[in-house]
Amino acid sequence: MIEPTPLLQLQSVSKGFVTNEGPLPVLRDVSMTLLAGETLALTGESGSGKSTLMHLAGALDVPDAGILQVCGVNVAGLGDRARATVRRDRIGLVFQQFNLIPSLTVGQNIAFQARLAGRYDRTFTGELIVRLGLSDHLTRYPEQLSGGQQQRVAIGRALAGQPALILADEPTGNLDEATGDAVLDLLLDLVATTGAGLMMVTHSGRLAARMERQLHLSHGALAAPVVD
Repeated sequence: MIEPTPLLQLQSVSKGFVTNEGPLPVLRDVSMTLLAGETLALTGESGSGKSTLMHLAGALDVPDAGILQVCGVNVAGLGDRARATVRRDRIGLVFQQFNLIPSLTVGQNIAFQARLAGRYDRTFTGELIVRLGLSDHLTRYPEQLSGGQQQRVAIGRALAGQPALILADEPTGNLDEATGDAVLDLLLDLVATTGAGLMMVTHSGRLAARMERQLHLSHGALAAPVVD
């Protein structure tokens, strides 16, 4: 039997920032692994380090200490340009800030990263657009959309290139419950059909329970999940 591929590996990772009051430790000795085809919910109170961990996992930053591997690449020693290539080619990022390109239409925004990575698939993207309920909005611009619609566009952009690793920070936070459930269904379907790995930050115990595993951050360290 072939063992699943580790897509994300953190070994004794620590990260802090310098403030006017002095050093501020955010993550402390965090170790975790996410395998291909696996889904993981990351929970924790505000300020626990969830966003910092997601930025590290997305190769947007590097740790102060420890080992960080993303899709088999040790990103801790990479410069900005090399990390950008890892993000483009292997990672789908869905953050609370939509970061859509205002001068591009909805359709162009969705296809943007997939085209950059050379993995644009017209059929797959078309099916994705239908499932996200965006078929009637493809020629509109981000400023013409509601917050929930912009979130769906950001999700479509992250998924269109069929990334190996999907990182989603409260991806349903701007959506009503029914649409949020549909979006999570889509994320889980993509994992099941492509073998991608999914790590999702959520405050919802109901949504977290749909993931295979749960990790809880407390004061920058992993702790036992809180049961409602």
